[in-house]
Amino acid sequence: MAKVEEYKVHRYEVDFAGEKLVFETGKLAGLAEGAITLTYGETVVLATAVVADDTREGVDFFPLLVDYEERFYAAGKISGSRFIKREGRPSEAAILAARKIDRPIRPLFPKTYRNDVQVVVTVLSYDGVHEPDAISIIAASTALLMTKAPYKGPVGAVNVSLVDGKLKVCPTEDEIEASDLFLTVAAAKDRVMMLETESNEIPEEQIFEGIKLAVDSIQPVLDIQKKIGAEHRKIVTEEEKGFAPDPFVAIHAEVHNLVADRLRAELRALDKESREKTIKAFEQEILQTFEGTYKQIDLKGAFAKVVNNEVRESILEHDSRPDGRGMEEIRPLHIEIGLLPRTHGSGLFARGESQSLTVATLGSPGMEQLIDTMGEDTTKRFMHHYNFPPFSTGEVRPVRGASRREIGHGYLAEKALKPMIPSSEEFPYTIRLVSEILSSNGSTSMAATCGSTLALMDAGVPIKKPVAGIAMGLVTNEDASVYKILTDLQGLEDFSGDMDFKVAGTRDGVTAIQMDTKIEGLTMDIVRDTLAQAKKARLEILDEIAKVMPAPKAEMSKYAPRIESIKINPDKIGELIGPGGKNVKKIVEDCGGKEIISIDIEDDGTVLVSSTDQEMGAKAISQIKAMMREVQPGEIITGEIIDIKKDRMSGKEIGAIVQITPKIDGMIHISQISDKRIEKVSDVLKVGQMVTAKVIEVDPMKGRISLSMKALAGNN
Repeated sequence: MAKVEEYKVHRYEVDFAGEKLVFETGKLAGLAEGAITLTYGETVVLATAVVADDTREGVDFFPLLVDYEERFYAAGKISGSRFIKREGRPSEAAILAARKIDRPIRPLFPKTYRNDVQVVVTVLSYDGVHEPDAISIIAASTALLMTKAPYKGPVGAVNVSLVDGKLKVCPTEDEIEASDLFLTVAAAKDRVMMLETESNEIPEEQIFEGIKLAVDSIQPVLDIQKKIGAEHRKIVTEEEKGFAPDPFVAIHAEVHNLVADRLRAELRALDKESREKTIKAFEQEILQTFEGTYKQIDLKGAFAKVVNNEVRESILEHDSRPDGRGMEEIRPLHIEIGLLPRTHGSGLFARGESQSLTVATLGSPGMEQLIDTMGEDTTKRFMHHYNFPPFSTGEVRPVRGASRREIGHGYLAEKALKPMIPSSEEFPYTIRLVSEILSSNGSTSMAATCGSTLALMDAGVPIKKPVAGIAMGLVTNEDASVYKILTDLQGLEDFSGDMDFKVAGTRDGVTAIQMDTKIEGLTMDIVRDTLAQAKKARLEILDEIAKVMPAPKAEMSKYAPRIESIKINPDKIGELIGPGGKNVKKIVEDCGGKEIISIDIEDDGTVLVSSTDQEMGAKAISQIKAMMREVQPGEIITGEIIDIKKDRMSGKEIGAIVQITPKIDGMIHISQISDKRIEKVSDVLKVGQMVTAKVIEVDPMKGRISLSMKALAGNN
């Protein structure tokens, strides 16, 4: 008889916002180096971490890979796709979740660690109440603490929302949906590692209070992770530590002595192109000088460290940025609208050498995006997409599908703008924005946000308020006791600095935040000061936008579709659509085809006709009205006689059939034709003749409409 194996399960619990957060290890994924199952409510995630035994050769970065796997079964769903039922490429939501996990844990590895590390978080159960995003960060951090990797965690994470005017930790999905604030905070100890904010003009002060509340609430989760790590961490030998030998120690002094003094002055060049040429020339000098003495990759690394140190020292000790700007100074702006003649709206926004061209396209309601994921089955009428081609940085590389970075930056601008988009009742269009990054020298996602505001207003979209964004940088000393916050972060400062803190919003509050750090977290003082400094910059940019585009255009582009709406009886929706959509398809064909006309019908009987040809749009509406017309007693109608009705038994003529609409007929009985006696209907009325009559009776049960010419004559 087969032996039944008993798993040795280790279980840990901690109170988290009034509910139990349960950690389990020892049952699932036993061959992964670190594996933890986390349960919150009835949401369950499995996080695994595996560390390669060998150091990867020839790389100058830490090779961390994070994957977030949504499973439809977790929510008791089968994909709505007709043809593909297996999960395919990650959804945008899954990619964004993976980025949320990656960003707080990556800085907690030594920069010289070169072993491949892979973290996979799989959502096994989703209750629709407890969001899996924040607990996935906790699970990933816990799994890493169980491996041999030199991970300096733990990291905790939590969501915060405004519920009934008060900040609440771990809000439910319904509370998040109803809230004006959705804040995700990841922290290590008392330092903030990652921020994601989606809000409806929330003041910086209230967001800061939410961050403080989040950091405080995370502390018990950090404590339990430390306990799990202490009890389950793998023992590591010296051979397994995986640190690439730091060649910079040996050669940094020589490289520094050769170029540092000359480099320091050249780094103050005012434009990116000049600086990059200078840096490239110095790098070539170093490679030639030390050729055969050190490896090329090590020389490049040592030189990069020299550049970083010079940039950081200049900022921290001399308040001098590479391009000579002050700490709070924004680069020169260029703002322009209406660049493209055939698009519905366009806006060009440049800040220094970062340049974004955003194009707005308006479509019918039927153009909404269908969302079919583990947690959502809905539609989306406002989209922002971000493209970052290689030429924007002067590089040569293949152009492929959207990268994780492009998806993340696109979504950041989208959530920044979303609260200002008019409702479908106010503006019944599907709206798509595409930001083409044409030149990049830092903070292109915020340039895309500003360019998108311009494109929306140029397209005549009645946005509630303009939105602008700015990226903030940071340079600190070792313990963050001394720091400089940099307004309008540029590329070299981003590469050499300690954070990328993007804040977007209106004059009245914040709509989106995304923060990454390269150090072991930001103090609360840095967070508070950054929010205040970013607000000042945002207001300056909004002032400049208002000079070019003070309000949305009153008229849309002549190439944009026009949408007209009419109401019909909801009970007659099926009649309008027809079998297999026959009736609607015929109207579209009669009015120029689907390239010209689009018809969308809502459950309440609202019919939206979108057209790029005003005449055809009017024709479609006329046909719909005629088809849906409901004849009322007492109404005067004019129609064509299409038949003379005869009694089936006697064959005598008993009345004339009048076509009121293409779908509605009525009958004038022989007794209702005239005051005079009539022997035969055909003596007075002929097929094809136009007549005017009064509706004297409507029998909806039998579908009969009785007409009278005599009653109308009597009125005369």
